[in-house]
Amino acid sequence: MDPANLALLIPILAITVPILALGGIIGLITYYRFRRRRDVQETIRIAIEKGQELPTEFLETISTPEKEAKPRKDQDLRRGVVLIAVGLGIASFGLLVGEDDAVGPLMGIGSIPFLIGAGLTALWVLRTRHDQ
Repeated sequence: MDPANLALLIPILAITVPILALGGIIGLITYYRFRRRRDVQETIRIAIEKGQELPTEFLETISTPEKEAKPRKDQDLRRGVVLIAVGLGIASFGLLVGEDDAVGPLMGIGSIPFLIGAGLTALWVLRTRHDQ
């Protein structure tokens, strides 16, 4: 392949591949949710055809939308600590690169997860004080 054509192909692939990957992931998630719902409905249909009665608790669970799991007490702390570590990692990468032009932008990018993590950790501290 000609190097000039390859140089034109790189930016096109750099844009299209992540978009297609994201679309594929969303498509797979949607497909598997659809398949799970279809299997549950088929099971219910077969049970009704055989004359089995369905418990009311079962019907209530199916009719209500999926609920999010109740957040754990230490969930904010975990997320906060992870985000602080990510922010410090990005900032330290900027320092270790050795390029003067890279330090400022990477420190700025690293400050975003760091500050979000600090906020989540502070939220955890306030909640634990409030619960006591």
